[in-house]
Amino acid sequence: MAISLPLVFDPPRRAMPPRHLADLDDDARAAAVADLGLPAFRGKQLANHYYGRLTADPRQMTDLPAALREQIADALFPKLLDAVREIECDKGETRKMLWRAVDGSTFESVLMRYPQRNTVCISSQAGCGMACPFCATGQGGLQRNLSTAEILEQVRAAAVELRDRDGEGIAPAARGGRLSNIVFMGMGEPLANYNRVLAAVRRITAPPPNGFGISARSVTVSTVGLAPAIRKLADEHLGVTLALSLHAPDDELRDTLVPVNNRWKVSEVLDAARYYANTTGRRVSIEYALIRDVNDQPWRADLLGKLLHGALGPLAHVNLIPLNPTPGSEWDASPKPAEREFVKRVRERGVSCTVRDTRGREIAAACGQLAAEG
Repeated sequence: MAISLPLVFDPPRRAMPPRHLADLDDDARAAAVADLGLPAFRGKQLANHYYGRLTADPRQMTDLPAALREQIADALFPKLLDAVREIECDKGETRKMLWRAVDGSTFESVLMRYPQRNTVCISSQAGCGMACPFCATGQGGLQRNLSTAEILEQVRAAAVELRDRDGEGIAPAARGGRLSNIVFMGMGEPLANYNRVLAAVRRITAPPPNGFGISARSVTVSTVGLAPAIRKLADEHLGVTLALSLHAPDDELRDTLVPVNNRWKVSEVLDAARYYANTTGRRVSIEYALIRDVNDQPWRADLLGKLLHGALGPLAHVNLIPLNPTPGSEWDASPKPAEREFVKRVRERGVSCTVRDTRGREIAAACGQLAAEG
């Protein structure tokens, strides 16, 4: 029997943070600069500092007249986030940041360095209202949506960290480098904060001076299956990767594991995923947390492969995630033989399937573990 859990799409009403340059599109940025009585070229200059040089303090922008720096700082560069705690593992290659916003809300991001890429996993909400019982974030509930600038500040901080990091005791792979990949897989349901996430994606992918210049193909937006929003995202033609957290191929179990399934069933979600794949031409990543004796049965692997082969064909890729432990949970990851059998059966149905390389489990930085505990 499915359990009844609250789903929160509209977060509690809390004041959003003050306006920041990163909240503004081109037209709004031009208007803000004009309101300060500054010539239009200053808007492009400020954007180039923020997105191109990764500078968020006008006091360090030496090509600005000294008399203007304080005024611009107050009007367009309020401090949004404080780093409360930093913790790392994997010889510095995995680093989790706990952020506190101006209203006291907390959330986390995780920077992961690999030989061929550098990825930051960012949050789109403080907490999450989707209530998935195996996820620490979902069990903590939703505080509020993050602003576009709060999302982008996580990206900028990671880029600065990669650019400037060096020192003794740090593995060579963790020294220096450039941010290459962004995954909206931190705290929150990105498509429940649609407009701000969309604005953030546009600025992540736009070239400087209007954005960070990261390829859309290197940006992944995850969702538990808000079907109408998936279709809406497809129509934006952004070219980002869609990651669908499915976790069960049948409605009976998914109603419990992913309570949003009570609103949009598996068939509806896969129809939306097919629309996304057909509209964008991009492969959809199907996220599947493998839980011992819960969703790892051979028949569920067969059903998953059958459904995906019919809905998405070669544009589906199953990303199996060994369940990461969370406080108070009685569930654990499937044993390796069950995992291998699951992979084999999905592949036998003609669907690509791999097991995710889990990072940060020992510092509660892995998938489903983010809880923003201060």
